[in-house]
Amino acid sequence: MGEKDHIYYLKRCIEISRESRAAGNTPFGALLTGPDGEILMEQQNIEITTGKCTGHAECTLAERASQKYSKAFLWNCTLYSTAEPCAMCTGAIYWANIGRIVYGMTERRLLELTGSNEQNPTFDLPCREVLARGQKQIEVVGPFVEIEEEAAEVHRGYWD
Repeated sequence: MGEKDHIYYLKRCIEISRESRAAGNTPFGALLTGPDGEILMEQQNIEITTGKCTGHAECTLAERASQKYSKAFLWNCTLYSTAEPCAMCTGAIYWANIGRIVYGMTERRLLELTGSNEQNPTFDLPCREVLARGQKQIEVVGPFVEIEEEAAEVHRGYWD
């Protein structure tokens, strides 16, 4: 997949994050593509409306994918996310055996947007650091500066 393809999927994640916000949840979205680039699943954040503390978009998507697909298949899939997956979501992606993560904006940039909001006490822990402690060589691609502001825009006014 080239950078142009990654941007296409990340822009769809931004749309999903808008839908998530409109549905009463925090503005995060993720999707899973198969080895051929077909979108297999999309996921909004569901944490607020379900009361599920693990309801982050990436974590929920990894859980759903692990129930539907084999670990061998998921190793050749890519999880796209508007923002860099947090430590919890990175762990879920690791355990689901999804072989690649692509994200738009960094967790550090997200922290600038959320501040100390108790709804999202953002970690300052890059997913690459979490994965470096594991035993799998999961590829990480991101951030994408060309869409970082578009991804951040969905968060404006939400965390105030």
